[in-house]
Formats: sequence, structure tokens, C-alpha cells
Amino acid sequence: MDFMELFFISLGTAVVVYYGVKLLLFSRMLFPKLWFPVAKTFFTSMGEWAVVTGSSDGIGKAYAFALAKQGMNVVIMSRSKARLDQVAREIGIKTTEQRVKVIITDFAKENIFSEIEEQLKDLNIGVLVNNVGTLPCFIPCKFLESDELDKVSGTSMCKMILPGMASRGEGMILNVSSGIASIPFPLYTLYAVFVERFSQGLQAEYRDKGIIIQSVAPFGVSTRMTGYQQTSMVTLSPEDFVKYSLQYIRAGDKTNGSICHIVMAWLLQTIPPKFLYAEPVIQHLQDYVKQKVMQKELRSATKATV
Repeated sequence: MDFMELFFISLGTAVVVYYGVKLLLFSRMLFPKLWFPVAKTFFTSMGEWAVVTGSSDGIGKAYAFALAKQGMNVVIMSRSKARLDQVAREIGIKTTEQRVKVIITDFAKENIFSEIEEQLKDLNIGVLVNNVGTLPCFIPCKFLESDELDKVSGTSMCKMILPGMASRGEGMILNVSSGIASIPFPLYTLYAVFVERFSQGLQAEYRDKGIIIQSVAPFGVSTRMTGYQQTSMVTLSPEDFVKYSLQYIRAGDKTNGSICHIVMAWLLQTIPPKFLYAEPVIQHLQDYVKQKVMQKELRSATKATV
């Protein structure tokens, strides 16, 4: 056997082993309860309270309910007092033993975090869910066309709550991102990249402190941000998505939260970047989202006149 033959045999073996290991690791995601088991006392062992931002609706509300059902008291935060009060009442009815603290705040305003910190200072916070990172704008646009580049609240909430977790050596932070962060994605640059990279860097820094920091990156979820799309196998309800995503909290510093969305992320990574970055594709994406928005507004106007 000459050198070149031996080289190609070794190379082929290495490729087979490499992809075999990747397939094995991927297959674990299909059985989260088997590979990433979570004890019934897991959440309450982190601390007494969970803080959920953007919790008046959608994914944030679903996280607040799910964590309350796990036995945690919850702090719910948003700018809508009426909606938060309704969420608090619903949690009180369904989980009679859990306390709910309501904080009215608008993360788009400046100088709000000292007041939030004052209201949280005496609480033993074990879980933080940063869910306020909204799209810079609903219609996809290029980076410099966004007028909300400076509205990022997750870092301030982490700075506020992380010290207590580090001193106790336990805690969990979930930063809600988006599945489009799987690759550099045109038109969603700010939203797609920052939360995921921030979470991964923070986890690397504080993993040894016993703190779990994870980026949760869903694709389709039927919320106000996505125009309340009809649920399907791909577009999940907030409640279903949160239920599935909590099964992956021990699966690493990033999860797409459900089997379907994990597969979507894998497929997205196989698409050649040149195709995604082509101007016709970008233009088609903009037109598609605009059309969906117009259809929703038309349906709403029709219902209002009936």
C-alpha cells in the first residue's frame, strides 16, 4: 500500500468518524428527556424567584406560567399594567401557592434600571428570562435603516441579577433570541447576532460558577411579534414552545427549543450563503413579510366593520 492510498483511506475514515459523531450528538436532541433529564426540584433549587421580562403576552407569559407551575414565585415585567395584572390573576388561579410580583416598566425608556433593581433587591432570584429583545422593526430592514439600534435591555438585567447568582453558585439565565441567528442573516443583523453571541460569551465566563446561561432561539412562534400566525408543526404556540424548550436547558449554551426548530436550524446551515445573500432573495423576503402584515391588517379592518 503506497502513501497516497494510505492517506485517502485515513482521510475517509476520519470523515466517517467525524460525521458519525455529529450524527450521534444530533440524535440526542430527539430524546431530550433521556439525554438531558431535569429533576422536579431543578428550578426551585436555583432560587425562590424567577424574573421574566416582556411577560404580558406570548413567550414571556408562557415562561412565567411554566416556571410558576414548577414551584417558583415569579416577577412579571412589561409596560402594560392591565395585561400584567391579568397575567398575575391567571397565575394566581392556576398555581395557588405561588406569589406574583408585578413591575410596570418600559424598556424603551432611559434610566429605568435603578428603579427595577430597587424592587428586586430583596428577592432570591434563581431564574432570569430575558424576553424583551424585540425585533428592531417588524418589517425586515438593513442595519442602518433601523431606528431602534440602542434598545437592548438584556445586558442590563444580567448585570443586575448575575452577581447574586454568582455569589450563591447557582442560577439560570435564558436569553430569548431567534433561530435566524444560526447563520449571519441579512435584514435581521442586530436581532439575530447579538443575543446569541452575548449569551455564549457570558456562559463561558460564568460556567465555573455553577450558572446556566443559554440562548433560546426559536423559529416560528405565534406571538404578537410574528402577527399571531396560525399554529402548525413549524409555527408553535408560546405554551408548546416553552414546554419543549425547558426540556433542553441542560443541552448546552444554545437551543432552538423544539425538535422541529432544531431540524430547521440544521437545514438553514446547509443553504449556501451566496443564495441567502442574493438581492432577489432579500427583496422577496421583505415583500413576503409586508404582504403578510397587509393581509393581517385587512382582516382586522374587516372584522371591525362587521
